[in-house]
Amino acid sequence: MTDAATRASSTLSERLDRLPFTRKHLRVLTGSGIGWALDAMDVGLISFIIAALAAQWSLTPTEAGWIASVGFVGMAIGASVGGLLADRFGRRQVFALTLLVYGVATGASALVGGLAALLVLRFLVGLGLGAELPVASTYVSEFAPARMRGRLIVILEAFWAVGWTLAALIGYFVIPASENGWRWAFALGAIPAAYALIVRWGLPESARWLERRGRFSQAESVVRSFEDAAGAAPVPASGRPVVPPAAATSLGQRLGTLWSAEFRVRTACLWLVWFCVNFSYYGAFIWIPSILVAQGYDLVRSFGFTLIITLAQLPGYAVAAWLIEVWGRRATLSVFLVGSAVSAIFFGTATGAGGVIAAGMALSFFNLGAWGALYAVTPEMYPTSLRATGSGWAAGVGRIASIVAPLVVPPLLVAGGAPVLFVVFAVFFAVAAAAAWGLVDRRGVALDDR
Repeated sequence: MTDAATRASSTLSERLDRLPFTRKHLRVLTGSGIGWALDAMDVGLISFIIAALAAQWSLTPTEAGWIASVGFVGMAIGASVGGLLADRFGRRQVFALTLLVYGVATGASALVGGLAALLVLRFLVGLGLGAELPVASTYVSEFAPARMRGRLIVILEAFWAVGWTLAALIGYFVIPASENGWRWAFALGAIPAAYALIVRWGLPESARWLERRGRFSQAESVVRSFEDAAGAAPVPASGRPVVPPAAATSLGQRLGTLWSAEFRVRTACLWLVWFCVNFSYYGAFIWIPSILVAQGYDLVRSFGFTLIITLAQLPGYAVAAWLIEVWGRRATLSVFLVGSAVSAIFFGTATGAGGVIAAGMALSFFNLGAWGALYAVTPEMYPTSLRATGSGWAAGVGRIASIVAPLVVPPLLVAGGAPVLFVVFAVFFAVAAAAAWGLVDRRGVALDDR
């Protein structure tokens, strides 16, 4: 069969899966990844800002915890609603809107004069941020060829390390530089508001979503643009494509289908993994600068340690990106979660600067590698008609844990110090590692286009 005949007789999904990695794929990946990095920068900045405001505003541990947790309340709502909106109105539009919402709210946070206003704005930041992350991973997964889909999603997640590193640099150089350093840090977080406009007009809509919505000519145009980038000449479409029946078509059906006989086990396991990973990750990393300060390190030195620990995220992502197409999704996710559990115990009992940095780097390496694998596997659990909904609700359930975690850290520290706190985190990582085996491993398999 000639190339033209093959393309004419294949579905849009099959044509996307056969493509090599092109500059068009790179544009989708980097365009989404920069937004992801800016998200990470915002989440990372708040951990440094909390440490600074605790001293400047004489905040109690509970008040400091609420600055972190109220953002996660917004993220829980945003993730759940954002997924539903993305399945209804498209991935690109929701992606851009969420960037705009949280970018503007972050910039406005630089002007606040008290705790109440900051809490309101952090909630709005959370709404945008919570919706953006699952939508971005769904968006990239629907363009990625099947044989490299997992790897590309882990690379997308690796942009988180870039953003968190930027946050650590701002935390180290900007926040301690003056009394208003935290305000300048928030102002830098407003960059996504401008970037949202670039995303809205510069990236294509998901061809799989367009086809599912009956917009066949637009879907065909998007796929042809990717084929052209790969060096294949355009071929006229051979009539309207046959689209498999949707797994769900309305909001109620999408939510109900998540717990149908076909999906209930993977949904339950996915929600459990998301909950446990969020609890341990945000409980640990939001508080690491403050914990180090409490252990006697000054603000600048604790921020410097955090910067070094953060750099270990990048090799964690790199190793996970390689292993996820070698070992598969479940094995990679489980191994990195077990590594996170062991590292958490070592960090909680570490003494001396060298021990703290080494254990922190190990925790950073394994934890962020696990995040990469989790974001890769999540969109693959569901068909196109409810992919963003399923991803968004899993993330939303996870955000419940991220709301709780910053609030329980202070009493756990009082009760047993860092050793008890990080043993608790290790237990959550271990539970997530076991739950990962209830997920479906779709390494190298085409996405479900129902």
